[in-house]
Amino acid sequence: MIAPGSRLCPPGWAGIVRIGDAAVVTAPDARGAEALRGAVRELAYAELVDPVRLGEALSGTGAPVLDVLGPATLSYLDRDAFVRALPRKAGTTVERAAPGGIALTALLAGAGKGDADESGLDEITSPAFLLREGNGAGGRRDGDEAGAGDVVAAAGYVTWPRSVAHVCVLVAPHRRGRRLAGIVASAAVSHALDAGLLPQWRARPYPSRKVAAALGFRELGAQLSVRM
Repeated sequence: MIAPGSRLCPPGWAGIVRIGDAAVVTAPDARGAEALRGAVRELAYAELVDPVRLGEALSGTGAPVLDVLGPATLSYLDRDAFVRALPRKAGTTVERAAPGGIALTALLAGAGKGDADESGLDEITSPAFLLREGNGAGGRRDGDEAGAGDVVAAAGYVTWPRSVAHVCVLVAPHRRGRRLAGIVASAAVSHALDAGLLPQWRARPYPSRKVAAALGFRELGAQLSVRM
């Protein structure tokens, strides 16, 4: 499929998503589409999201692989499998705020561009679910940006086609390893399920995959983006 504006990959890249024994492949232009058609005919579905095998299949075409993002695992969750993670510290509350608010922007800036971009939180269409550590985490109204203490974790989701809620999570670098990702992700997942959406979790590093598994997500596929 020729789709230069595909949301499966960065602009101008090719995107491949495999779910079970099916795959969706998008290309930015006709040249890339023709090269990828040959790869699809040659490779098994699992090999399409293997950077080495895909690179070999495309090496003899007019559109070799120049750069790669991924692969990342794709995991999904239904309500029956959902295992909610709750705050362990008494008085700690997950807040709900509008996307793009001051607190979320500050967390993204403090995490650095690489982690902020990877999280996808700057693109969420859901409310932002925030966790503060410091003075008084509770006692706020939804949407109020005046809570005390720094925001150390946040989650939300982007609504994708076919009622998919793509979950986005970020924890401040100095607060990682304390199970905060699961707490804010639980709030976002619960909101998505209540809205009748299918939560999706995309992860490359093992710690992120571990958080997803603890919440009940099941790995069903993978995603790879390539610049040709």
